[in-house]
Amino acid sequence: MTTQKTKPETMGESDVIDLLVAQHSMIRNLFDEVEQATPDRRGEAFTRLVRLLAVHETAEEEIVHPYARRKIDDGDAIIDARLTEEKQAKELLQQMDEAGPDAPDFTEKLAVLRTAVEAHASNEERYEFAQLRDHTTGAERRSMAVGVKAAEAMAPTHPHAGTESATKNVLMGTPIAMMDRVRDVIRQAMGRQS
Repeated sequence: MTTQKTKPETMGESDVIDLLVAQHSMIRNLFDEVEQATPDRRGEAFTRLVRLLAVHETAEEEIVHPYARRKIDDGDAIIDARLTEEKQAKELLQQMDEAGPDAPDFTEKLAVLRTAVEAHASNEERYEFAQLRDHTTGAERRSMAVGVKAAEAMAPTHPHAGTESATKNVLMGTPIAMMDRVRDVIRQAMGRQS
């Protein structure tokens, strides 16, 4: 039996900030799953984590960060700092994905990645999201949520019957390839050209 409290999907969120904060929580939970997984289940849990990170970061880069640059005080500096954090985490994630969950240093790298991702999420919530909420309307935040939801629908944290082939086709390959595909879906959902 699944209760609302434990439901991982955030599709009910209509405010982009609430949606992204909920995804931060889902990411923390997926890190827990990967850390606690038995060796034969670690790969599956890590794949779900990689998918959500790819979707989340791409949605932020395509939708939220550009808007924040224009709307919040000192937006360029705040977003540049977040992008630097994201770049470092992406590089480590790519290395981990290439080496696989059976690599001898996987657990150590996972701990480093988790620390970096959680610090990044905290910085976003504190420096970017708080100001963005103050400098945007509810309608603007709902509009941004459309693209984030389109991306999130591609990478559920738990498989749903009937979506396996679509999710598999779109979210296969390296984290970078996943981000490129997610970027295309977001742009389509937001009505922008590549």
